[in-house]
Amino acid sequence: MAARGRHRRRPRAAASLSACASSNDASLINLPDGQTGYAINCSGADAGSSWASCYVLAGQKCGATGYDIVSKDNEEGGPTGGGITNVVSANVKNRSMIVRCK
Repeated sequence: MAARGRHRRRPRAAASLSACASSNDASLINLPDGQTGYAINCSGADAGSSWASCYVLAGQKCGATGYDIVSKDNEEGGPTGGGITNVVSANVKNRSMIVRCK
């Protein structure tokens, strides 16, 4: 029975590792002026993680009316902090922006 428990843990670890390598999500937020907007995160280390993925996600959330960028990380995205044992996080770039739909 112990062998089964070890076998089941490996897929979970791989899944959580890949989740840390890339993140694309958008959360509805309230802006300081009382309007709503989206906090968009497209951080990651893989090739699919770029500012382009942030713009696509903003376009999907706001639709045909478009959006205005309220704030944005620097163009390159800042590196995340990582521990010595966590090699994956050393290459991950933080990219996030806040948009307001038009």
